[in-house]
Amino acid sequence: MATATQKITLSSSRDIPFNKLVLSQSNVRRVKAGISVEELAESIARRGLIQSLHVRPELDAEGQETGLFEVPAGGRRYRALELLVKQKRLNKTVPVPCIVSDASDDILIDEVSLAENIERAPLHPLDQFRAFQVLREKGMSEEEIAAAFFVDAKVVKQRLRLVSVSPALLETYAEDGMTLEQLMAFTISDDHARQEQVWAAIKDSWQKEPYTIRRMLTETTVRASDKRALFVGIEAYEAAGGYVLRDLFQQDDGGWLQDPVLLDRLAAEKLKAEAETIAAEGWKWIEVAVDFPYGHTSGLRRLAGTTIDLTDEERAEREKLRDEFDALEAEYAEADEFTDEVDARLGEIEEALDALESRPMVYDADQMARAGVFVSIRHDGHLAVERGYVRPEDEEVEGHEGDDADGASAEGDEDGSVRRAVITVGGGAPETEEDDEVETIRPLPDRLVSELTAHRTLALRDAVACNPHVAMTAMLHRLVTDCFLPHSTRGCLEAHVREVHFPAQADDLGESISARAITDRHERWGDHIPADDAALWDWLADQDDDTRMELLAHCVSFGVNALHEKPNPYGGMGVSQHGLDVRLSQADRLARETGLDMVAVGWRPTVGNYLGRVTKPRIIEAVREGAGERAAQLIDHLKKSDMAKEAERLLAETGWLPEPLRLVDPDAEVDADAGIDAEANDLPEFLAGDGEEDEAAGDEDPQRMVAAE
Repeated sequence: MATATQKITLSSSRDIPFNKLVLSQSNVRRVKAGISVEELAESIARRGLIQSLHVRPELDAEGQETGLFEVPAGGRRYRALELLVKQKRLNKTVPVPCIVSDASDDILIDEVSLAENIERAPLHPLDQFRAFQVLREKGMSEEEIAAAFFVDAKVVKQRLRLVSVSPALLETYAEDGMTLEQLMAFTISDDHARQEQVWAAIKDSWQKEPYTIRRMLTETTVRASDKRALFVGIEAYEAAGGYVLRDLFQQDDGGWLQDPVLLDRLAAEKLKAEAETIAAEGWKWIEVAVDFPYGHTSGLRRLAGTTIDLTDEERAEREKLRDEFDALEAEYAEADEFTDEVDARLGEIEEALDALESRPMVYDADQMARAGVFVSIRHDGHLAVERGYVRPEDEEVEGHEGDDADGASAEGDEDGSVRRAVITVGGGAPETEEDDEVETIRPLPDRLVSELTAHRTLALRDAVACNPHVAMTAMLHRLVTDCFLPHSTRGCLEAHVREVHFPAQADDLGESISARAITDRHERWGDHIPADDAALWDWLADQDDDTRMELLAHCVSFGVNALHEKPNPYGGMGVSQHGLDVRLSQADRLARETGLDMVAVGWRPTVGNYLGRVTKPRIIEAVREGAGERAAQLIDHLKKSDMAKEAERLLAETGWLPEPLRLVDPDAEVDADAGIDAEANDLPEFLAGDGEEDEAAGDEDPQRMVAAE
């Protein structure tokens, strides 16, 4: 005969007056956690008691019920009700819903309290988001939701932002396929297809940190800190229909502008409007561009204008500002550092003094009719106007003073009307066949040299990090120099160590072999290094010598600075020509000691990183050096764009490198008969004029030389 399964009997429920309840001393909760009793009391006042108390009859010494009930499970709810009674918002005899267990139950009262607290499961963030979304759709504002559940309004905004994530990714998160931090990174974009594409690309990769997701989702956007965005203004961009991506989960420096085409159009229109205003001054031409390459004024004569004097009021204001500046410096002369308020005020005074010292210039009308202006955007988003440059073809010719080459008056047309300035947008005239035929090998553009040396700096960092002995030698060299030769010129290693950021960098720099190796190494170390200062000291002290040397090499490598930059000894962070020479010389030494080979680390000449950025003679010279004279002859008839593409193919596996990436041999013999110009010797070889050009210039007619000068 089958045995009947014993049925479970549940405890009965009943309403018990609050003054008949007492808090059990067997309640396991001792530490405060979650929302406060005050917040819980407000929740009960708003919604009522959602969950009943668990109680058990209290027995006296003889085992008889006293009429009171102790509360082993629900202590916080009991205290919240007690607070409402004390505030006279709740009657002390109000019936409280309770689950009453048998006083003679074999289950210990402590077990009931522990189970009630342990078995409670917290709400999943995704369920919280969906609940908030339902409340939002039913008319509650974000602030009302936050107030109702005693959370910060920012938390509600962040949870509701998850609506922008693809439903497929939400399901992945619900199944623990990604972390909450990764899910939040996807909220930076509303494009579900792009979100799913990014996740598919990285889900099986080791590199799927939130910052990687954000970078991939914003790679086609423009940062709000970009000078074009600063120049146009976010409000104007949004008013024109542009959309700005924002990150609610971390600082985003203003966000990302999603429509770069619209931004470029707005920037061009605003620059054109500014140029129209400047054109009314009477200039012959105006060139407009977001920025111009370094050396764009080379070969042009600068007009000598007259500076407008300060007015009496401006002089008085200047003296007042100088006195205030001197007084603040004297007051805080003994202080270790300025307070934030004083430092900000000193900065304001310096800006005001610079504005007073940067006086506008006035030019002769006849000269303005032959000269032009460059209009662009500064790095901080302000308008940059360079006035008074005369092109060689606009110079006055003897016997025709006051006339242009076509015989027209420089000040106007034959009918006497004022000639309108010719405004060119884009930063320069298009390439012409005449330009293509010029066989002069010009110096490399300054920005291109900076980008190339940024590649070399990154590769040097990786090479130093892989050579602890070299890194230790470099570090000791820097430290010994600082201790015993404090007035020596700083070289290529920042000893603090302070990471050197690149002011100019090519688009492919972050994806280079060196960049990936450094990032991977940095993340591996970051997984082990403690964040606490004392713990970090103990951790370092416990490492063996090999581990410490590897970590030292990695840290030292971030201070490597092999960048070429224009010497500017008078700038706040500028470098002198001597300092630049020392930096590049030490960089060459590091490259030799580490055995750095830019070809081995993956650098190849392409249209984007070099060949499309230089003149045709430079391209032909590169092919001649890398692939031979015959290869150079095969492409010398092509247009520049086709020539650059073909040169990329010809040089792909040759190991050819441009001058800034080559390793200088200190023992190379110098031709004693070679003419060395004193000024040109101050510049690196790849920035100085070509020797053949100098010889050709020497054969020119002396009269032509005078005219050119």
